[in-house]
Amino acid sequence: MIEEKQLKSLLSDMESDRIERTISVREDKIGPAVCAFSNDFSNSKLPGYLILGVNDDGKIAGMKWSDEDLQKIGNVKTNGNILPQPSIIVSQVFKFPEGEIVVIEVMPSPFPPVRYDGRCWIRIGPRKAKATLEEEKMLTEKRVASGKTYDIMPAVGIQLSELNLDYFKHVYLPLAIDKETLAENGRTTTEQLSSLRFYDTKANCPTNAGILVFCLRPEFFLPGAYIQYVKFSGDNMLSNVVFEKKFSGPLVTGLSIIDDFIKINIIKQRPVRGDSFQEKLLGNYPYWALRELIMNAIMHRNYESNAPIYIYEFASHIEIVNPGGLCGDVTTGNFPFASDYRNIVLAEAMKILKYVNRFNYGIQRAIEELKENGNPQPVFDLSLGTKFKVTVKVSKEW
Repeated sequence: MIEEKQLKSLLSDMESDRIERTISVREDKIGPAVCAFSNDFSNSKLPGYLILGVNDDGKIAGMKWSDEDLQKIGNVKTNGNILPQPSIIVSQVFKFPEGEIVVIEVMPSPFPPVRYDGRCWIRIGPRKAKATLEEEKMLTEKRVASGKTYDIMPAVGIQLSELNLDYFKHVYLPLAIDKETLAENGRTTTEQLSSLRFYDTKANCPTNAGILVFCLRPEFFLPGAYIQYVKFSGDNMLSNVVFEKKFSGPLVTGLSIIDDFIKINIIKQRPVRGDSFQEKLLGNYPYWALRELIMNAIMHRNYESNAPIYIYEFASHIEIVNPGGLCGDVTTGNFPFASDYRNIVLAEAMKILKYVNRFNYGIQRAIEELKENGNPQPVFDLSLGTKFKVTVKVSKEW
């Protein structure tokens, strides 16, 4: 993060494409600026700086900042309105006689184009603007050269015809792109798919994310791309199998099927009489927490593995096991408070389809939901190396 000496230098630089000054803390002001810096259209490979509390002419505006203000600014990273999730650092408050300044340092994204609320913003010199079709193409080409995650890699040899383009055009696209951009002419289907990381124009084929989200038979190409649910009568796998089900198919429709299955088949509730003789509903598991843990497994699993996600329901607990251990910056020491993404495109798609509410928050909220419902603390087994396992015990009141 910058120091005070560097900040003073930035205040005097009125022409840079890496600096924006504002006195507004509205998200619709900060969001496009962070998006534009993330896209790094000039390919400087250097951070951009959004300086809050300074007028356009570089003069300090006499503002003061509270901890609540800083938290609201930091939420720009995690609330999912900027996709893919930006890499930002919010500075401490710089205090001057004329007022206080906060700086947001934004790192270039390795996965452009980045969008805020469905719009792609870039900086051309000191000016911020919405990217044209040709400018988006340039960002896409830059991403292809640097993208490393498995879901963004081309699924070589697979034809575009394997994707259900009706799902893409009529279900996903209106959620991902703003109406103004959709109304513009000249964008082919492959260009639209490519800008959202579902198609690789150089390899002329869908990406692995395109297969997972829109292919009617993803399991044919990615053998482990399914979920196996098994319900046992007792507390271990030696007991009888009561029911089993396999979930496969495109995630654009499959996520809702899994969601409904959790709500209807796993979650059980019964009325109980409280101290005031009023009835309340008691559940074996809180729906939202169980849904979040399963969606987390789908989002973070290793799709290079041929093993599926397993959901084992026993009489006293549920186990969720997915291929792929902790990845990136997440370690046994900082889990679940740190975040990183094995599947950056899939994480974005699940946010757009509204199966992720905020980034780096779901597991923490699931733990709280379980506690409020009377369930013991979930047990995360982080020692399995190539697998991630969580065990959730039934509510103590059930």
